Amino acid sequence: MTSPAVAEPSRDRPRILIDDSEYWLLNMGDLAMLDVTVRRLRERWPRADIGVLTEAPALLRAYLPGVRPIVPWGTSAWSSASPLARLAETLGPRVVGPYSIGRLLVGARVREVVGSWARRLGHAAPTVLRRGRTEPARGTDEGVAVGAGPAGRLPPNTAAAAAASSLVVALGGGYLTDVDPTQTTRVLDLLELASRRGIPTAMLGQGLGPLEDPALLSRAAAVLPHVDVIALRERRSGPALLERVGVASSRVVVTGDDAIELAHSRRPADLGHDLGICLRIAGYSPVSERARASVAAGLHSTARELGTQLAPVIISEFRSEDRRSTLPLVEGSQRARRPLGRFARPQDVAAQVGRCRVLVTGAYHAGVFALSQGVPVVALTSSAYYDDKFLGLAEMFGAGLELVRLDGDDLGARLPDAIRSVWAQAPGLRMALLASAAEQIALGRSSFERVCGLV
Repeated sequence: MTSPAVAEPSRDRPRILIDDSEYWLLNMGDLAMLDVTVRRLRERWPRADIGVLTEAPALLRAYLPGVRPIVPWGTSAWSSASPLARLAETLGPRVVGPYSIGRLLVGARVREVVGSWARRLGHAAPTVLRRGRTEPARGTDEGVAVGAGPAGRLPPNTAAAAAASSLVVALGGGYLTDVDPTQTTRVLDLLELASRRGIPTAMLGQGLGPLEDPALLSRAAAVLPHVDVIALRERRSGPALLERVGVASSRVVVTGDDAIELAHSRRPADLGHDLGICLRIAGYSPVSERARASVAAGLHSTARELGTQLAPVIISEFRSEDRRSTLPLVEGSQRARRPLGRFARPQDVAAQVGRCRVLVTGAYHAGVFALSQGVPVVALTSSAYYDDKFLGLAEMFGAGLELVRLDGDDLGARLPDAIRSVWAQAPGLRMALLASAAEQIALGRSSFERVCGLV
């Protein structure tokens, strides 16, 4: 059965394609940025067709009713909503999420098994699972040709959706970096395809680098100078990197992270009293067993000393990475809050962070949620990648973030000292942090208007 016809884009009903970087919709920070962007677009164009690249179409509808899922390896771009999609909008993410992600996990596992057997027979390339998206492994044929050059690697439905768009937006994230070469290349390919076809392009809320790989730098230099507007979430390294690859300064603006607007809107009237904790352990954020033990001991002893509750905060549910890393830290404590369930909304997570007086975090967007509500942060880092992320965030807010490296024998003393220090400063920092958040929201909205002017 064919899909119902979709109206062609027009001046008052543009068609906008968003790549929000995390295709399984399991990261609260990415969802917050997406929520803010969709709301801004609807304020500007109530009748706009908004499409989001995703592998979890039902879950996208559950989180953002009315937004069109664009499945990269699907068969119909910009198709109208099916009855099942409309049902997902009614049921919401807590009901739809387990089915949606369970289906993706089973599919990914089947493809891995089939790929393994195919490789043994010398027939096909393996499929791999990377941070909420299923892709061919590096060094394999990544897509179906849609034109000459690197953009020909795009999945066919992605290319078709981009070619029929009025605007292509690469939404914020720290993915243009050596840490994630596959995603860096994919986003650059998408932007290149749109630029070649004369379609306006924008990058919003971007955290760039570290980027030193010669091949990636070469691709960035070929594509980024042609992006119409690049809005950065930090000024620490992004502007210099863009200058290095030949991007004109007139195309660049520093705004802060777009998730600030969502978190700031949830701020409570008064400073909270919980001690929040989110630990991220991943390939790009390694944490030793010894460091984990030191963090747990430091949190328990400091919570007792300060008479506060420990609040576990979960940002990324991809492979349960934050849940598996964070919940063991509060096990056995009589002062621990219950964590939010899976498939919470980013607004719920922001409200949970707003009930804290201090947040200890190894996840960048937990820090964004906190500072945006006047809650100071103790940032845990073990890599140059996260040093850049947190130091860039600290510079944007001007105060309220203390960095603690997870290496060194004295972590067991340094972490409690940092928590005590920030805890004491929290009341005096609150108003300045809220004012900085409001300023960054205004900058973000101003650059957004500039992007809308491209259409």
